[in-house]
Amino acid sequence: MTMLKLFGIVFFCGLLSPSQEVLSGLSCAVSPGAVQNVLSDAILQNGLLEQHLQGLVVPNIMGDGGLLNSPTSITGLHLVKVWLPELSVVLLSGIGVQLTITAKLELSGNCLVGLLSDLIDILVDVNITANIKCTNFESGTVQVVIEDCLCILGAIKIKLLSGLLSLSVNDIVLNQLRATLPGLLCPVVDIVVNLVNIQLLGTLNAVIPVGMAGTIHYQLASLPFTSGLFLGLDLDGAVKQVGGSIIPHDSSASALPPLLDKLLILGLRQSFLNAVLSLLIQIPPQTFTCTPEVFSSANQLQEAIATLIPAGCPNCHGTSPLNIKLTLSGNPLILLEENKATVELSVMIQVFIQHLDGPTLNLLLLKADLGLNTHVSIAGGRLVLELSLGSTSLSLESSDVGISNISSLKPHCSSLLVETLLPLLNGALRIGIPLPKVLGIPLINVNIRI
Repeated sequence: MTMLKLFGIVFFCGLLSPSQEVLSGLSCAVSPGAVQNVLSDAILQNGLLEQHLQGLVVPNIMGDGGLLNSPTSITGLHLVKVWLPELSVVLLSGIGVQLTITAKLELSGNCLVGLLSDLIDILVDVNITANIKCTNFESGTVQVVIEDCLCILGAIKIKLLSGLLSLSVNDIVLNQLRATLPGLLCPVVDIVVNLVNIQLLGTLNAVIPVGMAGTIHYQLASLPFTSGLFLGLDLDGAVKQVGGSIIPHDSSASALPPLLDKLLILGLRQSFLNAVLSLLIQIPPQTFTCTPEVFSSANQLQEAIATLIPAGCPNCHGTSPLNIKLTLSGNPLILLEENKATVELSVMIQVFIQHLDGPTLNLLLLKADLGLNTHVSIAGGRLVLELSLGSTSLSLESSDVGISNISSLKPHCSSLLVETLLPLLNGALRIGIPLPKVLGIPLINVNIRI
């Protein structure tokens, strides 16, 4: 099977104004040929249409022959082969998808003209156009219905094994096929479309593991939206920790941008991404002692703090080194703005002395609110976020020794977090957010725009 390559997949992130009753999120657009190729593979190339046409029951064709011709009886007509099938897709605004299938059907049966029995072969051109609409959305699933199905027969070629074909037999076959065949083909298309719907919805309603941290159960968030230009699929997902509960998030509708040169647009809401971040970023507290062997930024912070310790603190000075403990505070949040994605994260920085013969002395408890620049990419069917430090806001939570002015500590704390915490965050995010293989289309050659 040919791998489908999607050119020009674009992710949009928009921070919407309060008047818009939609949430910002990521959306990707897929080139027009991809969806048509998927439906062609599912319906034609995989033999689904031909398989169901094999069960086509064509009524016997009977003719009395009139005064000068012998009675005619054609029985046992059945499908031999579907030749040159082609499929095309057109989007109908507010309705759904218009599916057109053209093919040549080869039928064969027994022909009895008077007392002469012969085999008859019929080759008929068919053009089937069906308007398909999604309806009855419930719990991530939709039902598809065919609102209009039109079957037009084109050229019909009839051949007897003996090569002798009277005009009366030709007219009888033409009239009967044009009267009965369209009514037989549309129900077959209806069955095939519903089977394909189940198959393709399975790519949207999928449970995907997120490493060892948990799972994402993807599904549609609402009915597919169709304009005359694009088909929009708003995706949502239940994010669940291993052995734990579902991480809640807002599942309100997302905004899907119209793209004139794309056929399929997929959306992921900002709140869903925040739930996944909470699943991925679960870093335990990090504690280390300021010795010459540890991070240079930690020792620089130690030297800066030493200048702030009051002279009248006897327990602050001695042979015991400083200890630093980093603890994540609250859940990370991703904020999506035009041309920009930022992860906001708070970290508690505790600087303390652990005396061997006494209690712990807290020199400082600081809170660092970080704005982390976020680079978004797709690799291996996963949405990958890579963080770098953008901004740091430092505040003093408490000090047991009376330190009050911490302005000189900000550059040292920023360096410490870049050196110690950022590698841990990027390591946790490197696994990426697994994306569903929507409609069976692999995400290849992806361009991303925020």
